[in-house]
Amino acid sequence: MANQSQTHPHNPTIDPNTGFCSQSRTFHSLRPNIPLPPPSLPLSLTDYTLSLLPSSASASTVLIDSSTDHHLSYPLFLRQINSLASSLHSLIPSLSKGHVALILSPTSLHVPVLYLSLLSLGIVIAPANPLSSPSELTHLVQLTKPVIAFATSAIASHLPNLKFGTVILDSPHFISMLNSQPARVRVKPTHHQVTQSDSAAILFSSGTTGKVKGVELTHRNLIALIGGFYHMRHLTKEEEEEEGTVPVSLFPLPLFHVFGFFMLVRAIAMGETLVLMQRFDFEGMLKAVERYRIRYMPVSPPLVVALAKSELVNKYDISSLKLLGCGGAPLGKEVAESFGARFPNTEIVQGYGLTESAGAAARMIGSDEAKHHGSVGRLAENTEAKIVDPVTGEALSPGQKGELWLRGPTIMKGYVGDEKATAETVDSEGWMKTGDLCYFDSDGFLFIVDRLKELIKYKAYQVAPAELEHILLINPEIADAAVVPYPDEDAGQIPMAFVVRKPGSNITAAQIMESVAKQVSPYKKIRRISFINSIPKSPAGKILRRELVNHALSSGSSRL
Repeated sequence: MANQSQTHPHNPTIDPNTGFCSQSRTFHSLRPNIPLPPPSLPLSLTDYTLSLLPSSASASTVLIDSSTDHHLSYPLFLRQINSLASSLHSLIPSLSKGHVALILSPTSLHVPVLYLSLLSLGIVIAPANPLSSPSELTHLVQLTKPVIAFATSAIASHLPNLKFGTVILDSPHFISMLNSQPARVRVKPTHHQVTQSDSAAILFSSGTTGKVKGVELTHRNLIALIGGFYHMRHLTKEEEEEEGTVPVSLFPLPLFHVFGFFMLVRAIAMGETLVLMQRFDFEGMLKAVERYRIRYMPVSPPLVVALAKSELVNKYDISSLKLLGCGGAPLGKEVAESFGARFPNTEIVQGYGLTESAGAAARMIGSDEAKHHGSVGRLAENTEAKIVDPVTGEALSPGQKGELWLRGPTIMKGYVGDEKATAETVDSEGWMKTGDLCYFDSDGFLFIVDRLKELIKYKAYQVAPAELEHILLINPEIADAAVVPYPDEDAGQIPMAFVVRKPGSNITAAQIMESVAKQVSPYKKIRRISFINSIPKSPAGKILRRELVNHALSSGSSRL
């Protein structure tokens, strides 16, 4: 797709303050245009990312495991990527481009190597939450149809038999695959030549229908994303470093989540050092910041709340922390200000994106933009947007609220195995409907007002109410149920259920919560319950969630 924003420096119909074109009713990015490789050039995300590596990386560390202090250098990292790709090609010659690999692993030093190795072969990676329940795993396998899985020994037994089996990541066999090949450039077999339009990853996103959706992203989607970060940093002198130092980032994010995934690849392209946490715990994070003199962390809003309020923070020297990149959910102005009062030398830059936009859509760059509290920044490079009235379909002007539509090179190929959902989300002109109610202000800053979609944002996770309602309604003692978000200072939002008991039933809130907890991942658990006589619904039978949210807030029913 031609990037129309290329014309706007000379286009009198485009407002230089907002990027809004009065003729097309479209917002254009205010960022400079970013040079990207020609779309027809055969290129994998791996090859593109590694082509950006600065020469200084050859003398530095790429990954550190915060729990073991194990370091992996860039030269060894590159060697392991090549070795694993060669080993896989030798051992499973019929594993080829377009095949899907399901990956289930906690964060470890092996995961980035595995991602880049598989991507270099044209294998589509499908990283999923290792805490997925057996029924969730069954759904993921049905959705993505993997031919091979990579999992730790603790998880592998939960997987069905796949065509090429399951490779155990914590086994001597896998370690030998990482280190079996000499340090040489691997000659790729011709049938593995990866084109940018090939699928690269399937990342999972909860849909409002309740079932997890698989978002199919191409190499081009991710190359455009990483290229944007790389070139914008160099154009704007973003995050200037002391001479000769390598920036050290800490990753408290799961690497299977779009935010963790793209921030990982971005950091590698920049030649940075990443400290990984196998499992997140707040004090462990503070210890790592002090020990490794962490400069940057991608975070979600609940973590900003914890940093602003926790007494534990006083036990550690975290003065090295200069920048937090906040995403995954909106960050309130009050939280940002209380954080700023406690950490005047640490800047928070906010961003906004969806799994469907490869994690990118808008972000802040630099100190001036970071002062726009409540905003998620300006429209990302090479991206266009519309604000559309959800009722009339009319494209709106700056300052007016409507559904955000996005178009650009990072927009997904579609939902894997779900043509109907893809057609409902991305139109024939390439516009993706985000389901978020937003507006742009007079300086081109994007504000997220509310979600048109009904997802609950628990920490950085998405929880679909319909999925939990389905589980509740299966219970023979429950007549009706609805699940809504309930505000929570630590988590952002928690799932709260309104339950109508069957006549004669005395089922308790604790029994319901325990029953649901056995069937879902920990982050999806219902954490609050209110018993009610009937669920308010529209004439068409749609649950009136807003009424329930208002009821919950006004009654302040006790936390269970």
